[in-house]
Amino acid sequence: MKAFAKLMLRLLGWTPVYEKIPQVDKCIIIGVPHTSAWDFVISWLYYASDGRTANVLIKKEFFFWPLGYFIKKMGGLPIDRSRGANVIRQTIQHINENERVHLALTPEGTRKLTKKWKAGFHIIARETGIPVYLGSFDWGRKVISTGDRFEITDDADADIKRMKDHYREMGIVGKYPELFTTDY
Repeated sequence: MKAFAKLMLRLLGWTPVYEKIPQVDKCIIIGVPHTSAWDFVISWLYYASDGRTANVLIKKEFFFWPLGYFIKKMGGLPIDRSRGANVIRQTIQHINENERVHLALTPEGTRKLTKKWKAGFHIIARETGIPVYLGSFDWGRKVISTGDRFEITDDADADIKRMKDHYREMGIVGKYPELFTTDY
């Protein structure tokens, strides 16, 4: 699978930055910008090309046979999004129950244009004590990286502003540029 994923990235014109992949058992990797379902494909190829698996949260309804088997193999973690289900609590439980979790999250929370980024990653990181990395898939330069470690504080809003500033300075572009903004 590793060789196949490397070949696919190369054929699609992407440059992976492997030295940035966190050498820790558990972490949160922020994935920005999230403007297309292709972001998942490119991210999955990136991790697979290094012989690793990143985890993503997926509705539990998709975990039926045989699809569920493949989703789990690709790093999918089942999440109950029904009424009253607490996604953050479930995610913390997944992290605490597994020895290795590289959880990829998109603070935008949608592929649509949004200025309001969600702070769920912040709560999860603080509750579990795992580090956060500022990953990116830059469709403009076709470079993908898990980025550098990002130290969070007690102030989620201030941290999100710092993150947006970081991504703005990078000048990254989404597959659909009109669907991404780092405005407050």
